[in-house]
Amino acid sequence: MTMTAEMTDPTTRPSASSESGVRHLISIGDLDREAMLGIFHLADAFKEVAERPIPRVPALRGKTVATMFFEPSTRTRLSFETAAKRLSADVMSFSASTSSLEKGESLRDTIETIDAMGVDAMVVRHKSSGVPSQVRAWTKASVVNGGDGQHEHPTQALLDCYTIREALLARTPENAPGPEDLRGLRIAIVGDVRHSRVARSDVLAMTALGAEVMLVGPRTLLPPSLDGWPVKATADLDGVLDSLDVIYLLRIQKERAQAALLPSLEEYHRRFGLTRERAAHLDERVLVMHPGPMNRGVEIAPEAADLPSSLITRQVRNGVLVRMAVLFHLLGAGGPLPTTGVGHLEGGVAADA
Repeated sequence: MTMTAEMTDPTTRPSASSESGVRHLISIGDLDREAMLGIFHLADAFKEVAERPIPRVPALRGKTVATMFFEPSTRTRLSFETAAKRLSADVMSFSASTSSLEKGESLRDTIETIDAMGVDAMVVRHKSSGVPSQVRAWTKASVVNGGDGQHEHPTQALLDCYTIREALLARTPENAPGPEDLRGLRIAIVGDVRHSRVARSDVLAMTALGAEVMLVGPRTLLPPSLDGWPVKATADLDGVLDSLDVIYLLRIQKERAQAALLPSLEEYHRRFGLTRERAAHLDERVLVMHPGPMNRGVEIAPEAADLPSSLITRQVRNGVLVRMAVLFHLLGAGGPLPTTGVGHLEGGVAADA
């Protein structure tokens, strides 16, 4: 999908494993369908941990996870740090604004300094696309992409797909087989797709799991080309609303209106927002999602955010479970899981996961 220069066909991507055997998660393209399902099963196992009075297991005791955030974040950073602590890993928290970068230290020197302290994994977020991939060459640790520029945000896509799957399983009658993936679902990703790393990873993950994905938004905020990718695009939200199983709303940054990519935020809400009127018209089984933080009154009306079918809060909760699963998979079994399930992941994961 030539959505931007950074987004290439996942079948042509290099392996996510280094020659030393260290595993990384830089792109959803590093995982195949079975690997994603394996991570979901691990997340299911960790769900029981979250319900304990002391929500912790010794699975990664003795491991150290460094959160290397070079741009602001609340949800992703706290989610990864909570996930690591629930696995009993030690956490090192790095903030660019209070680091030696402010004194002129290079990014490489910063990474190599942290690496020398003996960390086992680095979660890297950076405003420039490609930085987490480059960091792999500067560290012996596993590298997880916590969001890079307009490129990708793979763990957000994993938690999104996991949350949809969880909602579908909750609707499955007792003793009936539940869905493993997203096959047969129609999902609309609405908003600023062109500049969204979340959208890019979601497209890769959702289509790999069998969903039909529609991109919806103003022409100025849609990808310039969809050649080679199994998605469609439209500027008519009302034209597809009745056919959807999931509506996924992206955050609109105010600078898009200031850059003349939008007439106004009010006009955007009228044409592409989940307004009060659209929410009232929406089938009660349609799942409503948003990666946060929400701009109520722009991409979503306050009433729509609180619909019974809204999964927005559940996405945040499941982010911890999925990131626990990712860290456990990358760093190996340091202790027992709350339930069995490791074999499913290890047996099905691609070599470059």
